[in-house]
Amino acid sequence: MEWETVIGLEIHAQLATRSKIFSSSSTSYGAAPNVQANLVDLGYPGVLPVLNGEAVRMAVKFGLAIGANVARRSIFARKNYFYPDLPKGYQISQFEQPIVEDGTVEILLEDGIRKVVGVTRAHLEEDAGKSLHEGLGRMSGIDLNRAGTPLLEIVSEPDMRSAREAIAYMKKIHTLVRYLEICDGNMQEGSFRCDANVSVRPKGKAELGTRCEIKNLNSFRFVERAINHEVERQIELIEGGGSVVQETRLYDADRDETRPMRSKEEANDYRYFPDPDLLPLALDDAYIQRVREGLPELPDAKAARFAREHGLSEYDAGVLTASREIAAFYERVLADIGGEPKLAANWVMGELSGFLNRDGLEIGASRVTAPALAGLLKRIVDGTISGKLAKDVFEAMWAEGRDADAIIDAKGLRQITDSGAIGKVIAEVMAANPGQLADYRAGKEKLFGFFVGQVMKASGGKANPAQGNDLLKRMLSGS
Repeated sequence: MEWETVIGLEIHAQLATRSKIFSSSSTSYGAAPNVQANLVDLGYPGVLPVLNGEAVRMAVKFGLAIGANVARRSIFARKNYFYPDLPKGYQISQFEQPIVEDGTVEILLEDGIRKVVGVTRAHLEEDAGKSLHEGLGRMSGIDLNRAGTPLLEIVSEPDMRSAREAIAYMKKIHTLVRYLEICDGNMQEGSFRCDANVSVRPKGKAELGTRCEIKNLNSFRFVERAINHEVERQIELIEGGGSVVQETRLYDADRDETRPMRSKEEANDYRYFPDPDLLPLALDDAYIQRVREGLPELPDAKAARFAREHGLSEYDAGVLTASREIAAFYERVLADIGGEPKLAANWVMGELSGFLNRDGLEIGASRVTAPALAGLLKRIVDGTISGKLAKDVFEAMWAEGRDADAIIDAKGLRQITDSGAIGKVIAEVMAANPGQLADYRAGKEKLFGFFVGQVMKASGGKANPAQGNDLLKRMLSGS
């Protein structure tokens, strides 16, 4: 039997506010345990939550960016359940009337296929604390610094049919929240994580299969591996005569497997009811319009502009706009060169990205700045150095922090552009390889590449490629 995978993601984006969603406690990362939790976060009797207006603005920004309906009236509810790190015994969230509903996100897959994924809702809620299990005696402790941190939970429709599509969607949301500057997207710190709802059904069947939820996935690689494992597990279970049980599972990256955590709760298990301490959230059209006017150029619009203005392919434009910082770096390089959009794109996506990945750096920490890279590319454009030599110069720039001109002069790398000097090198190469010369003149034109390599080797890579190739063809043919 042929099976179809059905996936929906619940993404938790920690909003980049300075204080928590219902209290004045700091949200900064890395503080000592329990120093950023006040009486409101701890749920002491008599304290009252006060909604953080900045969290509301950020949620509205997201809703507008995905073309969703932004509710003029939304309600906060108490979601009742017990965790050791949930001090109130309930989580303040939104249920029946969320702030954002019915949006869409378009994803571009590697084979060029576009797909629209529906976003059911995005609602505001507070995060729980964190249970810590440490030591040989497996002692447990509770850190409530994270309790009350504002989250935007982004719930997709079950529109994805493979782990590949799920990753593309998750990356698109990751890009979007960073463009909007509502979440730093730091997955290692838990600022951006997701739960994956996975089920399978016979291909062609409309009815959904029984789903399992894989909790707290905090890397794109783990999301992909967890989904693929869970799909295989469910298919093997069904084909073996069993049935899938609706439950919450955890992904064990070391064993590359999912394992049961608890039976999956339904809404009635949480006993949602409106929070009596919080009034309904009311937004007027004027407020929403002000937020709309403050939206930045969004990734899809920026990619379309890059393709239109700079003549880039859809793929290149998508890569260069995958982060706001990379797009800004690219545009600064372009501005400093004064043109050459494809050359700049190739270097930002190629050499620069390769060195950043090698050293585990973000674009903001690049050891070669945008003006410095532009300075190097100018020397390719004006023929001072070849593209091949430019890679050696870039490596030295990265290691030494000097600009391109200084390194070119120190290493004596300026191209030979004098026709007489290049002709002398070619004559020496021809004299040193009489057999290959005779074969070339006898019709073996593929040997031209051999002579190009020999000339570049003899000139230390300094011969201007265009001049050298033109002159080489003429001298090899005896003209």
